[in-house]
Amino acid sequence: MSEITGELARVKGAFGQPTLTLLHQRQAPVVITIFRTAFGRNNNPIPTARLHTQVEEHVAQMRLAGEQDVPSGTGRDICQRWMRGQWLVRSLDEGGHEVYVLTSHAQQALELVKNLARDRATLSEHRVATILGTVRRFNSEANPDRTARVTILNEEIARLRAERDRLVDGGVLEGATEDYMLEGFTELLSLISALPSDFARVEERFTTIRAEILAAFRAEDRPAGEVIDDYLARADALMTATHEGRAFEGAFALLRDDAMVAQLREDLTDLLEHPLSDRILSDADRAELRGTVRVVRDGLDRVLAQRSRVTATLKEYIVSHDAARDRELEQTLRQVEAELMTWMATTGPRATHDIPLLPARTSIDHLRERFYDPADHVLPERLTVVDADLAPTVSLAELVSQGGPKLTTLRERLDAASSSLLPYASLGALFDDLEPSLRRPVEIFGLLHLAADREWLAEDETESYATVRPDGTTRLFAVPRTPLPDPDLDETRHDRETRA
Repeated sequence: MSEITGELARVKGAFGQPTLTLLHQRQAPVVITIFRTAFGRNNNPIPTARLHTQVEEHVAQMRLAGEQDVPSGTGRDICQRWMRGQWLVRSLDEGGHEVYVLTSHAQQALELVKNLARDRATLSEHRVATILGTVRRFNSEANPDRTARVTILNEEIARLRAERDRLVDGGVLEGATEDYMLEGFTELLSLISALPSDFARVEERFTTIRAEILAAFRAEDRPAGEVIDDYLARADALMTATHEGRAFEGAFALLRDDAMVAQLREDLTDLLEHPLSDRILSDADRAELRGTVRVVRDGLDRVLAQRSRVTATLKEYIVSHDAARDRELEQTLRQVEAELMTWMATTGPRATHDIPLLPARTSIDHLRERFYDPADHVLPERLTVVDADLAPTVSLAELVSQGGPKLTTLRERLDAASSSLLPYASLGALFDDLEPSLRRPVEIFGLLHLAADREWLAEDETESYATVRPDGTTRLFAVPRTPLPDPDLDETRHDRETRA
């Protein structure tokens, strides 16, 4: 391939990009104007219904103003055409609502139009100095020769020290000319306006990687474990495997430095307060420079949100993916295809056959929830007969000590305590005064049961119950304190109710 032929192929490839496709059409001025008006400088997401309404209103106003080359159709139709042109993309925001966002191609076209609309500075001292300084700094950071790097740094240190000493000694402070400031602001605005499209390219790269990995899962030409390992490896090296990822990682590393962000804000404030800035910058340019940090942070947040969305989608697919079900669906489709080929072999090319779009619903009154299990009807094993003489001897007292609470005896003790002249303060005090045979741990449940029957309420605080097991060992239990009613108060209340 000759040099001119290769160059022609590269140029054709560039013209085939959505950016130049947008700028090359007849309605490009109208489309660019609507994009700039609707999305603003920061490419803020717009809800789908709102953008449809805005597009219809903007097109109607342009048509009334006499513009001929305006898009036709409803706002929804126009946005659909722009999506097919890869200038708009529809996605979900954090709240799950559908929004429109400009693609990186559309943002790049907006940037080109914006640069052409801005007054372009010609060759100047500022531009040459910027080139020289960039080349010098680039060489000082990339030169593989240690001696050369040290020499460059020493020269820069000497130059800065000489300039500092001159200013400290009262030397003339040379001010920047208006042309110099104009060129500097123009280059700065050009760099800042390119940030949204750069972040959009990173977002689109994440979306592309997600589609590639999901396609690998659905293809099932590799084991699922291999696909997952590949995904994890790509996720680990995502920020270093692509140009967009490396650029984003660099910007993210810089903006994590709070001191550097504070320095950026301070430098921008000093530039905006320069005496010549009022004659050079418009209100829109001032707003764009003042919002530089916010633009960068918003772009980083959108990229991080897209990365989190990709990771969440892949995690959900990995967790919920059912390979057996997919294989069953594939087998069904293959059977349908085989039957279709059989039918086509015995019919003409124009033969038709009406089939329902969905299978008919099966009417079933009742489905069995449990099926016959032979194990349910197996006879239990026979009990082993043990010689009664070999069984251990157990007395009645031992059986009673291992049984439940003695409710009859406990009820009598409660009745006696209620009528006593020296009533107990609580149920725990009564329990501690019982004989050891009535202070088993199970007797606590008996007392609480009887207290509940008499509607004695327990308090929030607890008290200790010292129990005695049948083998003589003791143990403390913390039980909610249940106060016993005062018999004198009950008698007084009974007499009052009788007189009433």
